[in-house]
Amino acid sequence: MSFPAPANFLWGAATAAYQIEGAHDADGKGPSVWDDFSRRGKIKGRQSGDRACDHYARMKEDVGLMRELGLGAYRFSLSWPRILPDGTLRGGLNQAGIDFYKRLCDELLQSGIRPFATLYHWDTPLAIEQQGGWQNRDIALRFADYAQMCVAQLGDRIKDWITLNEPLMFTLLGYGLGYFPPGKFGRRSFLRAAHHALLAQGCAAQAMRAVRVGLHLGTTISTVAGTAHSQRPRDQRALAAHDALFNRLFVDPIFGDGYPTDALPCLRRIESFAKAGDLETIRQPFDFLGVNHYSRKVVKSARYLPWIGFREKRTPRGAERTAMGWEVYPPGFYDILMKFSKYEAIPALYVTENGAATEDEVAADGAVHDAARQSYLQRYIDQALRAAHDGGKLRGYFVWSLFDNLEWREGYDKRFGIVRVDFQTMQRTIKDSGRWYAKLIRG
Repeated sequence: MSFPAPANFLWGAATAAYQIEGAHDADGKGPSVWDDFSRRGKIKGRQSGDRACDHYARMKEDVGLMRELGLGAYRFSLSWPRILPDGTLRGGLNQAGIDFYKRLCDELLQSGIRPFATLYHWDTPLAIEQQGGWQNRDIALRFADYAQMCVAQLGDRIKDWITLNEPLMFTLLGYGLGYFPPGKFGRRSFLRAAHHALLAQGCAAQAMRAVRVGLHLGTTISTVAGTAHSQRPRDQRALAAHDALFNRLFVDPIFGDGYPTDALPCLRRIESFAKAGDLETIRQPFDFLGVNHYSRKVVKSARYLPWIGFREKRTPRGAERTAMGWEVYPPGFYDILMKFSKYEAIPALYVTENGAATEDEVAADGAVHDAARQSYLQRYIDQALRAAHDGGKLRGYFVWSLFDNLEWREGYDKRFGIVRVDFQTMQRTIKDSGRWYAKLIRG
C-alpha cells in the first residue's frame, strides 16, 4: 500500500442478518418484509433468504474463519423480527433469538474480535409494515423500544452500535421507486419514510443512552462520488442536488445543519408532515459516521425531472466495472472521506462497507481466484488510507462482504465475499482476496 494505516486502525468485515443467517422461521423468529417479498417472487430466480449462508447454524465455524483472517472487528446486523417477532414489546421478547446474538458476541469476544452491531439492516418485521412501516410515524417509538431492548440485553457484550444501515436505500428504493419491499411508489411516500427513519433513529439513540452509558454510537449511510458532466452552471447545480440526495440527506440533519434544501428544494415538502421538535430529536451527538461506498456517477442537468433536476449518465465507455455494472473509480472514495472529515460535528469516520462483486474462478483444487476483487480492494483501501494520511477522520475499515450471500433482489448470482460459500454444500473457502486482506491486517 502507498500509505500506512494509522496507529490503532481497526480492520474488519461486514454482513447483514437477512443475507446470511437463514433459519427464517426457526426458534420463534417472526417474518420480515424480505421474507414476504421473496414469497411474492420478487427476488431473481424466485430465490429467498430462507437458508442463505446458514450462519444461524454455522456461527461458530464462521467466527473461526474470522479468527483465521485476523479480523479486529466484525460488523453484523441484529434481526428485528428474530428478537421481537411482531416488532413490538407487546408481542414479547423472543429469548431464543436474543440468545443467538449473545452466543455470537461471546464467540467474537473470546476470539479477540470487537462486535459492531447494526440495529436495522432493512428487515422490518412484517407486522410493523402492515401498520404502515416507515410511513407511519409510530414506527419511531417502536424502533426506540427495540433499540432499548437490544442494549438492555446485549450492552454488556457490545459497546459499538450502529442504528440504521443506509436509510436512503430502504426509503428511496422501498417507498419511492418500488424496487425494494414494501414496493411502494411516490415522492411523498419516500420523503415521509425518510423523515420517520431519521426521527426513529433520534428516538432510538436517546433510548439507548438512557439504558447504558459509555456506548460508542453511530449511524451508517450510503454514499456516491459525483462528477459533473460539464462546468456549465446548470450541471454544477445538478451535481449539488445529486450530492444533497445521495450523500447529505441523512447526514446534515443529524449533525445540526437541517435538511439540505439549499441544493434540493423538494425536501421542503417534509415540512408538511414534520412536527415541532422533530429536528431537535433527529440531531444527536453520534460518536461516528459509518460510510458505505462503492462507486461514482457522472451527473447532468435534467429539466424534465423538476423535483430533483438531475440525471445520472451511463458509465463512461471503456470504464472498468464490477459484476454489478458499477464503475471502479477509487479517487471518488478519497473525495467522499475527505468531504465528511470536514464536518466539524462528526468526531470520527468508519468505512462500514466497501467491496466488489466479481466473477470468481474456482480452480480444480478448490482454490478461489478473484484477482479483480483483490485489485479493487487494494486500490480503494489505498485511497482510504490516503484520506487518513491527509488529515481525514477515518478510524477503521470493514470490507463488504465477509461471505458470498443473498445480494437482495439480485439473489445469489452476485458474489461480494472474500470467503466463498457453496450454496449447495455450504462449504466455506477463503478466496485469494481474503488471504490478501489477512496479510494486510497482519502487516
